[in-house]
Amino acid sequence: MSRCHSLHVSSSLLPLLGHSMRRMLLAATAVSLVGCSSAWAADGDVNAAVLKKMEAMEKRIESLEAQLKQKRIADAAGPALSADKPAPADRKQAIGSEKAQKKPPAAEADKGPQVAAAPEPALDPKGKASSKSKTPDFSTVPSDLPILGVAPSPVAGLSIGAYGEVKFGSMQNPAANGQWQNGFDTARMVLLPTYAITDNIIFNAEIEFEHAGSGFDNDDKLHGTAEIEQLWIDFKIIDQFNWRAPGIDLVPIGYINQHHEPTQFYSVNRPELYNSIIPSTWKAPATSVYGTITDGLTYQVMLSATNEDFGDSFDNRTDAKTVPPPGTPYFPGIDGLNALAFSNPPLGSFQQLSNALAASGRLDFAPSFLPGFNGSVSGYFSPNTTPRGAHDDFGNFLGSSSLAMFDAEFRYRVPDTGLELRGEFVRVAFGNPANLRANNDSDPTDNVGNAMFGYSGEIAYHVPLGTILKSDWEAVPFYNYTYENLQAGGFAGTDANLPTGAGQRQFHTAGVAVFPSPKIVLKATYQHVIDKSLVGALSDSYLGGVGFFF
Repeated sequence: MSRCHSLHVSSSLLPLLGHSMRRMLLAATAVSLVGCSSAWAADGDVNAAVLKKMEAMEKRIESLEAQLKQKRIADAAGPALSADKPAPADRKQAIGSEKAQKKPPAAEADKGPQVAAAPEPALDPKGKASSKSKTPDFSTVPSDLPILGVAPSPVAGLSIGAYGEVKFGSMQNPAANGQWQNGFDTARMVLLPTYAITDNIIFNAEIEFEHAGSGFDNDDKLHGTAEIEQLWIDFKIIDQFNWRAPGIDLVPIGYINQHHEPTQFYSVNRPELYNSIIPSTWKAPATSVYGTITDGLTYQVMLSATNEDFGDSFDNRTDAKTVPPPGTPYFPGIDGLNALAFSNPPLGSFQQLSNALAASGRLDFAPSFLPGFNGSVSGYFSPNTTPRGAHDDFGNFLGSSSLAMFDAEFRYRVPDTGLELRGEFVRVAFGNPANLRANNDSDPTDNVGNAMFGYSGEIAYHVPLGTILKSDWEAVPFYNYTYENLQAGGFAGTDANLPTGAGQRQFHTAGVAVFPSPKIVLKATYQHVIDKSLVGALSDSYLGGVGFFF
């Protein structure tokens, strides 16, 4: 009785063979099996058995080819997807986005240009600069990146991250003479889809739902919004020069504007400088270039739509794209109580009230001679923030006024200790404050001088809780002091020059942030607010919060 031998190749060798060779092996196997069939002619099921075996081998080869393709994509990604960066969360880092998963705040690992800004070098848990450059790295994302960090992605190159925060507690209401009132706010839930179109072309977006809803719903007690906070496509060219195509992007000013996930700061609310002078989240229709100048030094330069001195609703923009006609009052976008908080340019439809374009730029540095130190300097300039048809309350038209901003900040995790220090200074200058709407709206309490400025200092200490909880939990007690002057310099315009002192504020913020994981933070904060108004700020608060980012 004759013996038949089928050709056998280990599955571990198939990925190493060329496509044509694998097909030849399959054909040879088929011939071998057919040859055997003559020896088994007596068996009526031989043909069916041969066909089933060939189909199984074909599926196995296709599966191995897919695995090999994914492996090649991952290898091409290089250091951006190295073992020390969990693939699911570092989505934005791997593709040049700054919404990448962070390492523990103790490590102060910075993101790449948020999915928007030029990145900075990360620090290891001891505060030493790691080899992972903060330069935007847009390497292709492997197809096995998770969806929401839970399951493998069904689409090669697709990844979805998320961040969000919930706030609760008690705070004074200055509109109720400082009465303490309890509250709860599902502040935001943000989805972060990313898709690697090719190795060098990356799509990124940020879809945000604020305050528990996408609109106003009296029945369900919702009072929220849904918005596209970021939307752009990156083209990776060389390390020194890359292009971000026109889209919605974050203005590269300060650190928290580009790294505003709740795991990146310790207070329940964002640092105060980013709630007024820097209108976080400060976003604009924009295009930019960015890259690495040298190790530890990166840059980003942006051209964007200008901020507008118009803080009223869209209904008050005329079809001619002007402010309401003379005789109809409107709210300012820049004022001495809210700073630039309401001055962001429109993102939907052709609703800009100015043809002016603004320029901004940022340098991030992490010097090798000072391990644990990261910092940045950034600037913004608009030649004119005055909208079309701007006027005072008496019907007189207002002229132009420029806006210039400078920001410098640092973060220093002292090596081999738990000590962390942060500091920031920001200043805004107005070319002609007499033309700002706040100085011409018959309300002297919100007047604006020729400048605004603020500074802050923070000290924190990272305390591992492993010896207590037998886990990787970490507690970070902190204290932050912030001073703002939103009504600095002389006042000019048709309003009475009667600044009330409400624009000069001090914030004493203390609390603790507990990290069960680098992706989750539990916060408790007390804040005492002082201003120079007659009755004081009456805005103290005791707040708790839960935040996540993955």
